[in-house]
Amino acid sequence: MNSILIRQGRLIDPSQKLDRTANLFIENGKITRILDEDVAADEVIEAAGCIVTPGFIDTHVAVREPGDEEDETVASVSNAAIHGGFTTICTLPDTQPVVDNRAAAEFIHLQAERAGYCHVSPLGAITKNNDSEELAEIGQLVDGGVLAFTDGKKSVANSEIMRRALEYTRMFNRPIFHHPQVPEMVESGVMHEGFHSMKLGLRGMPNAAEEIMVSRDIALVELTGGRVHEMCISTRAAVEHIRDAKRAGIAISADVTPHHLALTDAEMEKFDTNYKVSPPLRDKDQIAALIEGLQDGTIEAITADHQPHADEKKHVEVDQAPFGIVGLETALSLCIKTLIDPGHLTWLQLIDKLTAGPARILNLEQKGTLRDGADADVTIFNPDEQWTVDVTKFKTLSKNSPFAGWELRGRIKTIIVNGLPRTL
Repeated sequence: MNSILIRQGRLIDPSQKLDRTANLFIENGKITRILDEDVAADEVIEAAGCIVTPGFIDTHVAVREPGDEEDETVASVSNAAIHGGFTTICTLPDTQPVVDNRAAAEFIHLQAERAGYCHVSPLGAITKNNDSEELAEIGQLVDGGVLAFTDGKKSVANSEIMRRALEYTRMFNRPIFHHPQVPEMVESGVMHEGFHSMKLGLRGMPNAAEEIMVSRDIALVELTGGRVHEMCISTRAAVEHIRDAKRAGIAISADVTPHHLALTDAEMEKFDTNYKVSPPLRDKDQIAALIEGLQDGTIEAITADHQPHADEKKHVEVDQAPFGIVGLETALSLCIKTLIDPGHLTWLQLIDKLTAGPARILNLEQKGTLRDGADADVTIFNPDEQWTVDVTKFKTLSKNSPFAGWELRGRIKTIIVNGLPRTL
């Protein structure tokens, strides 16, 4: 028998529309009840002044193991995850070799169990070797425990392949996670196509590349009855297309990253490769549309889109550097800065994008909630604690963050995974 009492924290649970100060009681790895009075427990966690929420869930993070362990490993990414408040993460399959078979998926599970930090669920490849030519072994990957299918940062440009993928994954009630870009339109692109790309003489990646692919995906979902989740959307038209599709009852969802809310394409004038991401940083009008999408529920989740790269890979010319930044350990604080401080979202709305929203997308009924009987995955953080981003203290192996030196607020204090607490 093992019990924990979390005392006098501000409990925020969007799945129950709950936002009040109370105690949370956990027993034998499950949430037992929310109560106002104190009860006896094996361990008491004082949470006054802190917010207590379901454990955060990230729908897709990159882990470079196997293949590029100098960038990241399953152990290091899961350690970084808990320091960002995440108790469940889903790993992209674009490793070497690709997670396109059951054995590869089970390897990720095994490494996560050895590390013992948080829940790690692999996403399976849509196509063999992420080549967009032949479907991966969908059924075997489901048996291997994958929650969804994706080719990572590679778009599935072949519409017939995508159609078949949606049909097959529908049979297993698994969504397709897609990086919506028309490959030919972004090939050799470095940044958002607009005033700043023209000024800098850098090849641009137009909004239309995302908008066209989102529209195509919507048409295919309508045709097949499958389910698609658009990763890291970044344009106004994409938000509008997804909003209209959801109103029409089409099974589509989407997420957005904190860095696409915090930064614009003007940052590329620094020629710092830590601002090079895919999709690229956009202009202020696109950011406004993303915020509107979060406010009205068009965008259901926020993802760190954690993309680690070793220093030597980023310290090259802009056009030669890989896309991506690390984001797990700054995600919450950036959300506070971009969404809470300006008054764009309430705390209940923000926590929904980090917990209940991702749980719905991934069909995780026992996570993303503080309901009685749910898995005891809990995040406790002080929303007012100030801190300075110091990448040398990151738990992720890679340090490619554009936020070094930023003054932020919101600090993770305690993580509970399967009823086991860890003070950070």
